[in-house]
Amino acid sequence: MNSKEKPTLGGTRIKTRKRSIAAPLDTATFTVAVVQIYLDNAGDLEAVAKTIESANLDFSRYGDTFFEVIFTGGRTQPGTIKPDEGERHSYSVLDCEPNREDILPFVLYIQKILRRRPFLIKYLENVMRRFLQSLELFEENDKKKLAIFTALTFSQKLSGLPPETVFQPLLKDNLVAKGLVLSFITEFFKVYLIDNSLDDLISLLKRGKMEDKLLDFLPSAKRSVECFSEHFSKEGLTALVEFNEKKIFEVKVKEIKSALTTQIVEEEADISEVIDTVKQRIKDAKLPDIEVVRILWDVLMDSVQWSGKNQQQNTNAALRQVKTWSKLLNTFCTNGRLELELIYKVQIQCYEDAKLMKLFPEIVRSLYDQDVLAEDTILLWFRKGANPKGRQTFVKALEPFVKWLEEAEEED
Repeated sequence: MNSKEKPTLGGTRIKTRKRSIAAPLDTATFTVAVVQIYLDNAGDLEAVAKTIESANLDFSRYGDTFFEVIFTGGRTQPGTIKPDEGERHSYSVLDCEPNREDILPFVLYIQKILRRRPFLIKYLENVMRRFLQSLELFEENDKKKLAIFTALTFSQKLSGLPPETVFQPLLKDNLVAKGLVLSFITEFFKVYLIDNSLDDLISLLKRGKMEDKLLDFLPSAKRSVECFSEHFSKEGLTALVEFNEKKIFEVKVKEIKSALTTQIVEEEADISEVIDTVKQRIKDAKLPDIEVVRILWDVLMDSVQWSGKNQQQNTNAALRQVKTWSKLLNTFCTNGRLELELIYKVQIQCYEDAKLMKLFPEIVRSLYDQDVLAEDTILLWFRKGANPKGRQTFVKALEPFVKWLEEAEEED
């Protein structure tokens, strides 16, 4: 070996980097194969499902195309719902009649496919999202078929399909403005509630982040509780109407409580300012008088700084709060019915909160002393009060005060 030659490692080869070679997408060939399966089995979905299970097709690559064939009978042009060139079959979702009985077999068929190939759920999402965002391009009957199909996917608990996949695309401004979303979601609700309860529907709406946005399905010109109630009542969905009205009411109550708490605790506002706020809020929210009394008592008691251990401090704090804000309570407890409701609120709170259990007679006495509660109202509660929560205990505790009232009445 020449001393000037550089040593080399024997048996080594210089490796060249391999290029990543991807096979070209051939959606046409895939489509032909799937369409042929439908044609060979004359649209028998049971037989189609069995054939597809054993078919050597690249579903992971052509998942979107697969569901296009299920929905429309063939390929659609990229980014549209228009039919593309190539083979088609006439056993698709959009080829059947727009009713639950005809569309349910397609949902069950897809369910079988997804059990064997769960990864396909993302492709189903893609196609459904695209179709829902393009509702205006479908014929009226086809929109109805899509609504029925969509409702049945959730009714049958189709594996892994998230509700937001359906609800979020529907909120496109142009679709909502044209009323397309309202008609779609109405059909959706009606079909879903055939097999499911209202609680199931509310749970579904929660998962789809739509529980508090039901009015968003209505065109902006009709986006009101009244229009919502009128529309869905006509469609026979009164339970949904009642739920929505209750939900809106709860939101209004929460807003009022928050505003009053801020005024009372943080701003330490004057009583007259708080009274003005309550009057304006009542007017805007159209709250019934009896609900106003409940709200005021909750806000006043929630604003008290309670002691964890000292009962006397709690007593003093509660009575001080009643005395300080008696004018506020007096302004809105304008008749015996509202006064009786206030006693019920005191009764329930004292019953449910251990630290206030012994305060009931003292609070009632204080409300009487501040002219918030009339003698007749207290005697009516004592003799005929209807709320059973802690009643026997509270009646016994109030006996000395009632006896005093009756004696004073006799002397008069």
